[in-house]
Amino acid sequence: MQTLYASKGSESDNIKTNEKFLLQSLNSMYDLFIAQLSLLIEVHKKAKDHQEKTQKKLLATKEEKNPNSKFINNEILVMLSTNEALQECIEDQKENLWYLDFEYVDVIFKSLLDSDIYKQYMSTKTSTFKEDKNFVIDMFTEIIAPNDKLYDYFEDKRITWLDDLPVVNTAILKLLKKVKVSSEGKFFTPKLFKDNEDRDFGIHLLNKTILNQAAFLEEISAKTKNWDAERITQIDTVLMQMAICEFQKFPSIPVKVTINEYLEIAKEYSTPKSSNFINGILDKIVKEYTSEGKLNKIGRGLM
Repeated sequence: MQTLYASKGSESDNIKTNEKFLLQSLNSMYDLFIAQLSLLIEVHKKAKDHQEKTQKKLLATKEEKNPNSKFINNEILVMLSTNEALQECIEDQKENLWYLDFEYVDVIFKSLLDSDIYKQYMSTKTSTFKEDKNFVIDMFTEIIAPNDKLYDYFEDKRITWLDDLPVVNTAILKLLKKVKVSSEGKFFTPKLFKDNEDRDFGIHLLNKTILNQAAFLEEISAKTKNWDAERITQIDTVLMQMAICEFQKFPSIPVKVTINEYLEIAKEYSTPKSSNFINGILDKIVKEYTSEGKLNKIGRGLM
């Protein structure tokens, strides 16, 4: 949707340029995934540095000399910090975000120290693996994910990251919930694509939509004769074109799945009335295709 929206609806655009933009955007989403995990590591490092400096204070208190190391010894954070595959991904990134913009690590660390979840967690000196995991999940959910300064930082850093953030944060939470004592290797660095077919789907959908935009637009116009064309948002038009493309060019995708997916995207990115409008137009098109025998879906339950 983002790529088609940016192409301004022209079939004459260079398809390879659009493909490149799409793949760069997807790869950039993985960069954000690694950045969020590396932020957890940097906060963990910050805690260790803070403790070491506090212990070396000239007039350190008894408590400062013998601090509670529960957070530093948190098993999940230690696993993240020592995972070789994750470290390699962090090193492979073009820039070390938190080395250059360390102040955001400080912001998260301070917010963590002031939080009730941290104070409650640190009220004892020992913990189980489950308690450590639940704390890291709470830390990510309540401290990192909703942080406004971090949100603004990501928005300024890369153009697509703001839209990617909810997806990436959800993926990280799922990962943290699945972590086990035995998790190692590439557990923290899952593949961006399930397989080549998964990767190619996006490219095929993009290209087939671009190459048939005029025809799809004609179908939309035929179903919206009573609508002022200028009142139909460009995003709504793009979403309907993509849906029609799936109806015509992707026989294995159920109609209901296509419609539901685009209605959800419309709710997130378009106007409050867009989902109802899009649903109405797509429903008309599906009924027409069905009556004319043009809806060639394969497999069971694909209507």
